Amino acid sequence: MFWSDEDDKKKGFAIPDDVVDLAFRINCPTLPLDHAHALSASLLESLPWLKDEEYAAIHLIHGAASGNGWFRPEDVKNELLHLSKRTRMRLRLPRHRLDDARELSGKTLDIAGHPLELGKSEVYLLSSLSTLFARYIVADEDQDETQFLEETARSLKSMGVSPRKLLGGITHAMDFPGGAVFTRSLMVAELEPEQSVRLQQTGLGEGRTFGCGIFLPHKGIKAVKEENE
Repeated sequence: MFWSDEDDKKKGFAIPDDVVDLAFRINCPTLPLDHAHALSASLLESLPWLKDEEYAAIHLIHGAASGNGWFRPEDVKNELLHLSKRTRMRLRLPRHRLDDARELSGKTLDIAGHPLELGKSEVYLLSSLSTLFARYIVADEDQDETQFLEETARSLKSMGVSPRKLLGGITHAMDFPGGAVFTRSLMVAELEPEQSVRLQQTGLGEGRTFGCGIFLPHKGIKAVKEENE
């Protein structure tokens, strides 16, 4: 765990709309638990420009039980996620690419043999909340949690984001044809609004086209600590 008690919060911040989330309604009863490669490959085939857009990212799809990122189904090969009609597929995009991405509506993607029908989409602004959570950050498997957090703190500071509290969580290996990709979850707390939005816009580390380095607003570091105790 990384901890700093500096406090210099700013008020009166308006969330910019130059980078947003585009959420699609979907019809898809089940998906493989580990669908990072399959979803990325299918979307990049339909929207090849995603890989070249600086602020573009593909959110992985999560069922209700894994919605807050600190609980997910047991990591067993061939495990399936069972999705409800409320589940959405989300892309993080620069605003100028929204119309291009909306062309997905009405299409069906093949996600490792599971048909994913895409319906209407809605635009959501990023959040200015002070606590953010990333389910997957590409990490060095040989690092322990302390080393991971120390390196993360340095990376954030180089982006102009001064972390006050960092909390590492679940480790996970994503299955890819070229080998496993090792990841760690990460919570960043007590951010200023501008820093929170900046981190959501830019992400952290590699793999934004397969669900890594993407930050979401979260209920807070205290609640997560209590859940883990």
